[in-house]
Amino acid sequence: MKVKIGERDMEFGSELGELRDCNDLLDAPEAIQARMAEDGYLLVRGLHDRDAVLEARRAIFEYMQENGEQIKPGTELMDGMINPESNPARLLGNKEITHQPPVRAVLESPAIFDFCEKHFGEPVLSFDYKWLRQIGTSEFTGAHFDNVYMGRGSQRLVTCWTPFGDIPMEQGTLCICAGSHNLDGFAKLRETYGQMDVDRDHVTGWFTGDPHEITENFGGQWQSTNFRAGDVLLVTMFTMHGSTNNVTDRWRLSCDTRFQPASDPVDERWVGDDPMAHYAWHKGETKSMEVARAEWGV
Repeated sequence: MKVKIGERDMEFGSELGELRDCNDLLDAPEAIQARMAEDGYLLVRGLHDRDAVLEARRAIFEYMQENGEQIKPGTELMDGMINPESNPARLLGNKEITHQPPVRAVLESPAIFDFCEKHFGEPVLSFDYKWLRQIGTSEFTGAHFDNVYMGRGSQRLVTCWTPFGDIPMEQGTLCICAGSHNLDGFAKLRETYGQMDVDRDHVTGWFTGDPHEITENFGGQWQSTNFRAGDVLLVTMFTMHGSTNNVTDRWRLSCDTRFQPASDPVDERWVGDDPMAHYAWHKGETKSMEVARAEWGV
């Protein structure tokens, strides 16, 4: 099976491995912590109630239809068929939809808070800003560290990726470069690119759109899987990740949320009733990643 990531076709089972879940460790917090330390991610199957996730999916599609007619006429709403004539409404950080009760009931469910509190061994908080996305045909996310976007607070911050529906790899699933958070080959990358701040440094965020460039130059293995409604994937701030391409004609719905120990400092850009978000990125002159990489020597 070939899976497309950026401009690359990758063979699933060799170039692209299978993410392993941690469900057998759910009653062993120390084992969960050890798995995160080893892999740089935690895949939990069926953490959320499936019906609750599908109810949230319906609410999101209803909002998209009311604000841009983004579902193809004559098709079932829940199929999420893309209307090519639509002008997609903004979902990212839009509290009109991210904080609707059925959506928030998933993103801030007791299940995810309980899991994160077991992982950290203490109470946690979640950012108020929610990165809800509708990903269309041919779209994908390039390889990056999350620390470059939200690295001003806790050093224990994690990203939680929640798919709203059954998402096969051909529809644009998250993919992880396993071990990139601690492999020696990534050390210089973590010390240079990984310490960048997009608002402070005015540099484009993705390190590369070519997954082969990462593994050939730094090591690790790309991994992904088919997701089902209820699954979640957590990654560290220094786990290199991106997504497969959506090669279908259906919207991929997903949301990134962030969790950290409540006692740690918080990145002020992402909390409060009206988070400021990125206040300087893409404003004024922006340095290309090509130029920045030449300066860093990576």
